[in-house]
Amino acid sequence: MIEGMPDAGQKGQDRPGRPRVVAHNSSSVDGRVTLSPGMLLMTDERWPVYSGSAYADVKRRHDPQVILEGSGSFVTDDQTAGQFPPPTETAEVLRQHYLPDHIKALATKGWLVVPDSRGRVRWVYKQFPGPDWEGWHLLVLVAAATPLEYLSFLRREGIPYLLVGDQRVDLEAALKELGDRLNVQTVVSTGGGRLNGALLRAGLLDEIEIEVVPIAVGGTTTPALFTATDLPLDASPTPLRLLAVERRSRDRVLLRYHVAEPGL
Repeated sequence: MIEGMPDAGQKGQDRPGRPRVVAHNSSSVDGRVTLSPGMLLMTDERWPVYSGSAYADVKRRHDPQVILEGSGSFVTDDQTAGQFPPPTETAEVLRQHYLPDHIKALATKGWLVVPDSRGRVRWVYKQFPGPDWEGWHLLVLVAAATPLEYLSFLRREGIPYLLVGDQRVDLEAALKELGDRLNVQTVVSTGGGRLNGALLRAGLLDEIEIEVVPIAVGGTTTPALFTATDLPLDASPTPLRLLAVERRSRDRVLLRYHVAEPGL
């Protein structure tokens, strides 16, 4: 059953000056996106597994040029990247965008973009195995405060980065750079609660898409769909408008909401 499915005209840019942003997550019925605190979902065998590729499903539906993923999807809060050799480049060189043409040419289908201002992820892959990721290339978002040793590591490994923000990644500036430099029209964010929460509070979401899986998790600190600063008493919640409801196999439900302008 599919109700209110949006037409193709809703793809592309919704907001002037930046790409369209869709947040996509699988969650329990109580909105949990992992099963336990400090446990990476990709390594937790307790989470239900379904046939088919979730990424392929998302790409088919939205045709994104960027999949945005949080660094917390790859490392836990207590993990670090370890020590890096001292940089051989100057700070002036390192604190510039690194996006050479020969690397741009490798991203024939799109970019996996990861904000990592603290330099926590020691990347093994820059192009990822499997047919779902053929033609996709890693791109890291960093800030002026990102350790120079980490920026040098990225350059040494041929991993492109965009420097957007001072102490931490400025997501709005990052989206504008992705649009201007790489002609990105659509971004699908599959990150966790903190990335979702940052996008929500910054007013950068155009659609929220949730695949509800038939489990209930509970917990007091287990990560949920949106982790953000508390809503002030004089502020209103973000209004949503239902776009579609799709009943899926094995008791799953796909919900799609348009993020409406306040007051509409």
